[in-house]
Amino acid sequence: MARYRRRTARPSTQLLALLAAALPAAGMAQTAPATTLPTVTVKEAPEVPYKAEKSANDKFTAPLLDTPKTVQIIKKEVIEEQGAVTLMEALRNTPGITMQMGENGNTSAGDTFQLRGFSLQQSTFVDGIRDLGAVTRDTFNLEQVEVVKGAAGAETGRGASAGFINLISKQAHLGDESSVSGTVGTGDRRRATVDLNRQLSETSALRLNAMVQDSGVDGRDFVENKGYGVGLSYVAGLGTPTRVHLFSQHLRQDNVPDGGIPAIGYEGYTSVIGPKVRRENFYGSVNDREKVDADMFTVKVEHDLGEATTIRNVTRYGKTHMDRTLTGMNTGGAGIGNTGGPLSTWTVNLSRQRVDQENSILANQTSLNTEFDAGGMRHSLAAGVELLHEKQTNFSHGTATGTSPANLYNPDPYRAMVNFGPRTGDESGTTTNTISVYAFDNANINERWSINGGARVDVYKLSSSAAVGATPLEDSRSLVSWSVGGVYKPAENGSVYASYATSATPPGAFTQLSTSATSINNPAFDPQKTNTVELGTKWDLLNKRLNVAAAVFRTVNDNQTTVDQVTLATVQEGKTQVQGIELSATGQITPFWQITAGLAKTSTKQIDVRNASGVGTDRVRWSPDLSATLWTSYQWDKLTMGLGARYVSEAKRFVNTSGAQGNMPNVPSYWVADAMAKYQVNPKLSLQLNIYNLFDEEYLMTLNNGGGRLALGAPRSATFTANYKF
Repeated sequence: MARYRRRTARPSTQLLALLAAALPAAGMAQTAPATTLPTVTVKEAPEVPYKAEKSANDKFTAPLLDTPKTVQIIKKEVIEEQGAVTLMEALRNTPGITMQMGENGNTSAGDTFQLRGFSLQQSTFVDGIRDLGAVTRDTFNLEQVEVVKGAAGAETGRGASAGFINLISKQAHLGDESSVSGTVGTGDRRRATVDLNRQLSETSALRLNAMVQDSGVDGRDFVENKGYGVGLSYVAGLGTPTRVHLFSQHLRQDNVPDGGIPAIGYEGYTSVIGPKVRRENFYGSVNDREKVDADMFTVKVEHDLGEATTIRNVTRYGKTHMDRTLTGMNTGGAGIGNTGGPLSTWTVNLSRQRVDQENSILANQTSLNTEFDAGGMRHSLAAGVELLHEKQTNFSHGTATGTSPANLYNPDPYRAMVNFGPRTGDESGTTTNTISVYAFDNANINERWSINGGARVDVYKLSSSAAVGATPLEDSRSLVSWSVGGVYKPAENGSVYASYATSATPPGAFTQLSTSATSINNPAFDPQKTNTVELGTKWDLLNKRLNVAAAVFRTVNDNQTTVDQVTLATVQEGKTQVQGIELSATGQITPFWQITAGLAKTSTKQIDVRNASGVGTDRVRWSPDLSATLWTSYQWDKLTMGLGARYVSEAKRFVNTSGAQGNMPNVPSYWVADAMAKYQVNPKLSLQLNIYNLFDEEYLMTLNNGGGRLALGAPRSATFTANYKF
């Protein structure tokens, strides 16, 4: 437990009864008795809570069963059963995703994770539009999370070397449906949410989602997550050919950030020999703060031109500001001092850091979805034009020097700290303007065969400046990304497919351009190119209640920088190769038994990536060879029991072929089990208990790039939630 915490209908379709009345027969004195046939009720197959049939992304032109790539959809039912309140917690259901921590004393802000050896930090989308900013995303306004794996430049534009994440927002709908929930838990956790949907007329509805929390963190002193969020959605024209959606989301966070603990004493740490520190130790200051303001406003207009054709226009403005003051640790052999004295006098070096960053995006998408027959095939077409204006600004506050070391085993969060002053007026940042055109088509050749593919062209201009008044660096390019896949259906409920997809990441795509002759962000270099080959099969089993899938893949990222060992010039001859197999099962084993499970076995390596001394890397850091996830629940009348397990194999931090290591060379393998019990008191009230890390396993969740600082996974903890529907 945290210690020393500072408080600051779809209605079923019915067939009418067929009534027959006998007509008077000629020449008969009496009427034959009437015969009434029984009423017959035809019900649609119920939705399977964990299983999705289609993606909410309009660019996907076929059902998931017939889409030739790996797509995992985490529905709100799974998120709610697991009590996941952040995107990172929801992504525990996806094998192959790992968290990142940052370099030296820095801690990466917001959602920082990678998939199949590549960063996903700038490949997160909300309702199909890129979402920028260092923010820890909350689940209170999410309908589902869609994870698309493999090179995905055709769907997203620049980047997306390993795929992308698309968050689907909750939208207003016809019918009145509302709920409130309250959660308390260990670690002094407190959280409340409300989901209020009201039908305003026969064709319009309003929905409000809101969240407020004030929580500590299990196993950590002083660390705090505090804030609130509001999601608003209004829709007019529901059930008519023209629909207007107005929706927005607003998030405010006032957290105490966590820089982790020194890695001394953990297996593999070699710099200084000594015992572990308390996992609860907080090396920051009570004045450390992470304040986030995130807002987005969206207008979507849809019009049906016919039964199979819809045109839509989406306009969004989003802005995120993150102001963060963090006291970080500088660990390693030189960072831990006074080791010749008693343990009570050992110290660890600290640094005071300030990040003041603003991200904004203005987007407009016009798209068309239609179906038609041509060339003897049935086509499902999605095409569109996208205009984007993205801007990132970093504000300078100077440097706070003179921070004294902390006691390694008994840090004092109340000690005096050097504070940052107001903004100095210096700014750095990047502006990107993009015009994109894309088209996707699913062509059914016959009942057995189909072709699915698409292409995207991005024309963009990127400008970045290191300071106010400095001459900006500029880069203008055109990027072409595409994908193609063939699908064979040996049966109506199954598919076998092969696909090829590409993406491109130009210099400065998600950071500033650089004048350094050795930096991949120098505009003189070509874009990094990524391609993914995938072979797979998908099947709907048990009367289409359960989907199982298997895929083998290989992704190659080309044009990485390396040093020519003869000329010592920086050239683009390096590569990263990731290959493996993924297995998944999602849906119902019986009408009362739900399951979502996945396994990823991967192999990563870097090819011809060396420095001037000839030292290279033999694999990709933070990429475990094996990861698996399972969540299953079973319902007995009013009681539902759930059980989950996660396994992650060893992930290498140190991948240098020179043999020298230092600090911790890897993140050790671990497995964690969770459990849930839910009781439906009556049709309106339910009570839910979640227990996390059921067996109180001590495991290392993330490690910094230097290997001297780590974050442990939470110890055994629990939450209790009451949910009331009205």
